[in-house]
Amino acid sequence: MNANVGTLDRSLRIAVGLILIGLSLSGVVGLWGWIGIVPLATGIFRFCPAYPLLGISTCKTKR
Repeated sequence: MNANVGTLDRSLRIAVGLILIGLSLSGVVGLWGWIGIVPLATGIFRFCPAYPLLGISTCKTKR
């Protein structure tokens, strides 16, 4: 499992995940806010399972 989530992408995923979970905990958005676990996990592990299927990688390539 190679990293395919770059730095900016990773930061945005973690921020969005935490915001969604926080909104869900505070009761603003309801239970669907727990979907924030997905971007949070993909940001933490630096791997998005959909990216290889789509041929995408936001990581800088090493030469």
